[in-house]
Amino acid sequence: METTGTPKPSKILPSNAYTKLKPGEEYRPIVPPEDQRPEVTPWSVTVGLLMVLVFSAACIYMALRAGNAIEASIPIAIMAIFLGRKGLKPSGKSTILENVIVQSIGQAAGVVAAGAAFLIPALYINELKVAWWHIFLACAAGGFLGAVLIIPLRKYFVKDLHGELPFPEATAINEILVSGESTSKSAGKVLLMAFGLGAIYDFLAEAVHAWNPTMTTKTLLSWIGKDGGLGKWLSDLRFDLSLNGLAALFGLGYIIGLRYAAVIAAGSVFAYLVLVPLVFHFGSRIPEFAYAGNIYHIAQMDSETIFGNFVKPIGIGAIAVSGIIGIIRMGKIVAGSIALGFKGLKGGDTEAAPRTQTDISPRNVLLIQLGATLLMAILFFIAGLNSAEKEGGAGFTLAQSALYAVVGAVVGYILSFLFTPVAAQAIAIVGVNPVSGMTLITVVLTILALVAVGLKGAGGMFIALIVGCAVCTALSMSGAFISDFKIGYWIGATPRNQEIWKFAGIILASLVVAFVIPIMDSGYHFLVPDPATGEMVSNTKVLPAPQANMMAAVSRGLLENAANQPWLLYGLGGFVAVMLYMAGVPMLAFALGIYIPIHINMAVLAGAVVSYIVGKTGGSEKVRKARQNQGILIASGLMAGAAIVGIITAVLRQPVLGAPIKYISYGKEFVIEQTKTGAFLQEKAATWYEGLEGQRLSLLMFVLLALVCFRLAKIGADWYLREEAEAEANSS
Repeated sequence: METTGTPKPSKILPSNAYTKLKPGEEYRPIVPPEDQRPEVTPWSVTVGLLMVLVFSAACIYMALRAGNAIEASIPIAIMAIFLGRKGLKPSGKSTILENVIVQSIGQAAGVVAAGAAFLIPALYINELKVAWWHIFLACAAGGFLGAVLIIPLRKYFVKDLHGELPFPEATAINEILVSGESTSKSAGKVLLMAFGLGAIYDFLAEAVHAWNPTMTTKTLLSWIGKDGGLGKWLSDLRFDLSLNGLAALFGLGYIIGLRYAAVIAAGSVFAYLVLVPLVFHFGSRIPEFAYAGNIYHIAQMDSETIFGNFVKPIGIGAIAVSGIIGIIRMGKIVAGSIALGFKGLKGGDTEAAPRTQTDISPRNVLLIQLGATLLMAILFFIAGLNSAEKEGGAGFTLAQSALYAVVGAVVGYILSFLFTPVAAQAIAIVGVNPVSGMTLITVVLTILALVAVGLKGAGGMFIALIVGCAVCTALSMSGAFISDFKIGYWIGATPRNQEIWKFAGIILASLVVAFVIPIMDSGYHFLVPDPATGEMVSNTKVLPAPQANMMAAVSRGLLENAANQPWLLYGLGGFVAVMLYMAGVPMLAFALGIYIPIHINMAVLAGAVVSYIVGKTGGSEKVRKARQNQGILIASGLMAGAAIVGIITAVLRQPVLGAPIKYISYGKEFVIEQTKTGAFLQEKAATWYEGLEGQRLSLLMFVLLALVCFRLAKIGADWYLREEAEAEANSS
């Protein structure tokens, strides 16, 4: 997200809100320091925590299912305004400061979910034992650490550099909160309608199985010709296209836009229509192919199996190198931000400050930093005792576990300390947080430090990945929190209130994530048997989690079984990323396209195409702009509704509950089977569901979803333009 110039502030904002101050000039926020209107109230805290509950679940679900996290701050700001309208809030209309607190608390949802999605699935992929409290403590410690490390730098970024940093994301949220004082009454209605649409659509598709959401060229083109027709002929050559017609994926494409979605889709086309057929064409002529410790019979492998074994590692390499290049490109920001980290150690001014410049005390900041670091050390100590490899029948001693815990906690703190200003400054300048590259560096450095003190194997992987999760969450938090502070500065919120209640949001978001991830694993499984080798491999088809797969591969390669890693394919992916960078193509987007299955990316592209068409229709530029602006409401609602239903569906699939889904499913039958590792849910699709009938119905419903979204954008735009006209008439 980039800015093309200084935005024009809303009428309520002071004229110098987005410009550099002249010597002696002072910025006066909308709510000045002496104004004591309600800010932290039972309503603002309750709604803020409710937003955390809903959007934490939605964000982690989308990150796991689609490989892309969603930004929750804007829809939360919209819902704060909508729910605070007269009639919905018991004591009347909410104040703008209450809305700031709602957004500030709720913002923790996407931040914690992003940190968890990057690392926690890697623990499952590497077959390490993970408890819910491991996830909770890692996310909470990282979130707390990121928050308190950026608090000492708040005044520098927000006040001292006023008008010098664009803060693109904060500006967008600020304009929503400010304009909500006079317009945007209908925005919440559009968001809720889209929420209901996404929930109903994906419930019918994934729980009831009323149609087969996965559409393939092999089936849809089978009627052209005989004996499977054109679809079978293409599939025999391993030219297979597919699309997973879910509202969650459609909404993701709707919000990210056509250009980014097209680049991701291009990566998938390169993977599935170039690399997969090439591997099959040449590999099928070899009876056996031995590589990275496995023997493959490529002639017997279908497109998905070839993709999983030979193309996915290329995507992992491309993602890793894209992250590293992103850090290198921000070299100046990195160098300058490290100095800022030491600047923050000095603490803030000790003299009395006005309400709008009051932080929690430096003493408490340092205590929370110490507490978060000790929390990580305790987690690592317990992990060292519980997950240690046995040597001669004896596990790690207390002294060894304590050493590994101290090393892990110190490395985690130092890297968080060095990288949090980088994340904050990157968000303030370009609106992009280079968290992927910094997290990769964190995992590698942590592993090297642990190896240096003698820790390897499962214990080393566990600690390294948990350190990575904590640091990743800290980086996400610092970047998001600095935007939050800037919004509060523009409007006139009390930083201390934002800081205190941010911790409540972090705790709740960490609990939600710690609940959802195990549910998703037991319902859909991060690991499934590989049809070609019989080994357990990442479930790319349902839970791709690309960044986590990259981290799993890196940790596994450095700590155990390095000889059996597909290093050549990783290197080829890195080379592809370098070529993309040189060609000016968004390398991370293309790399995600190579890694994430094509059925996900084609659905994302479909949503982006509809969004583009919506923005190009209308009788005037004003109408077209209004329709285009409905996109974030519709997309956020679709994804949130679909995600909540997706998590409910995962609960319904739990064998321990007797798999209640078998009582509501129409297109599939479910049977619980007992295996050596426990109960496992087997599913069998009906003939019509797998065949042309089920996929034709899916195509029809997917087109209907697009038409309903188009209509909703039109209705929302009409409501918005009517409100805008009324607001202008009242102001005149």
